[in-house]
Amino acid sequence: MTEQLTNTMDKLVSLCKRRGFIYQSSEIYGGINSCYDYGPMGVELKKNIKNLWWKSMVYERDDIEGLDASILMHPRVWEASGHVEGFTDPLVDCKKCKQRFRADQIDTTQGCPNCGGELTEPRMFNLMFKTFMGPVEDDANIVYLRPETAQGIYVNFHNVRESSRRKLPFGIAQIGKAFRNEITPGNFIFRMREFEQMEMQYFVSPGSDEEWFEYWKEERIKWYSRLGIRSEKLRFHQHQEDELAHYAKKAFDIEFEFPFGWNEIEGIHNRTDYDLRRHQEYSRKNLLYFDPETKERYIPYVIETSTGVDRLLLTTLANAYEEEEERVVLRFAPAVAPMKAAVFPLVKKDGMPEVARNIVNGLRKYFRVFYDESGAIGRRYRRQDEIGTPYCFTVDSQTLEDGTVTVRERDTMAQERISQDRVLEYLMERVLI
Repeated sequence: MTEQLTNTMDKLVSLCKRRGFIYQSSEIYGGINSCYDYGPMGVELKKNIKNLWWKSMVYERDDIEGLDASILMHPRVWEASGHVEGFTDPLVDCKKCKQRFRADQIDTTQGCPNCGGELTEPRMFNLMFKTFMGPVEDDANIVYLRPETAQGIYVNFHNVRESSRRKLPFGIAQIGKAFRNEITPGNFIFRMREFEQMEMQYFVSPGSDEEWFEYWKEERIKWYSRLGIRSEKLRFHQHQEDELAHYAKKAFDIEFEFPFGWNEIEGIHNRTDYDLRRHQEYSRKNLLYFDPETKERYIPYVIETSTGVDRLLLTTLANAYEEEEERVVLRFAPAVAPMKAAVFPLVKKDGMPEVARNIVNGLRKYFRVFYDESGAIGRRYRRQDEIGTPYCFTVDSQTLEDGTVTVRERDTMAQERISQDRVLEYLMERVLI
């Protein structure tokens, strides 16, 4: 069973390169470990996942605002957050094969898990990427590439609240890049050194935090049905006392069953007033909130939902991948499928290509669509199945007679005929986010 799952992951990785989803970064130079580039299909899938999340968080609600904070922040931000002091992992090296491991993930008493060689003593390794701002490389000019997007939200709490005239409870959502110098990245794009996060911090009054925590826990698990993720592939994992982060009062992970096992894809955390309180202490700025109803001043509590775009993209791929007797198919939810439709002329004559291109030109104002006139129709269908295109429209001789086209549905391969004038309406009803 383990070998079968490994083979599935290998096939998925191979498909991702072959069909333009994901490439190894700098591949012509031998690649760079745990860094990847998104190809034509991958960048569309990624954009659609982000759009779906943003729409559900910001557009469909009246209590959440958006933000795009800078990647480079004042270094004191990371002192206040605890990252400078505590964002570390224990690191060991094998003296024989030179491989590097996290000491808390292996049995160091058994030697190197790769070759059995002797391991070095553990030493602490900070996961933040450090660089310098300005022309001089000295300690006074040290800055960090942010390891998370949440701190940009906390330091802008009052800016957003005042400019948008918000009262508690309300949230701030952000999508952006983060960087972690992981010791042991792996499992394709599951754990990378450069990645993109989607985080929402919901600010509430002390005492209402547990109620809001349960609310967001249920809201987030429900959202995955919109992404097309099968419910039986999802579960909650509650953090026990020894797992809780230093800032957390309570934490749950949403886990997905990947080919390599159950792993976290999103975290829901009750961060209490830890972050705002620390930033008030380190910045010496007043971050108290005045409650107009109770006439009290207090530091709000925070309920956090945090997920990774890249990890969700891998989740979506793994959930959608299926092998059948005659085809490989990616069963994406139409809302996130990178290519919404394909249009084919049955043959390259009798005016069929011209009719097909007219249909494509009408659709491209609204959707990413594909035109293909090369090869047998069955082969063209299979190519679209492998990139997850939900609908294919074929122009044939009957189209020239009565103006109808054949619609072929990806999952069932069922076909029906509709008027070519209804193609846009047909797609609008089925693929809009």
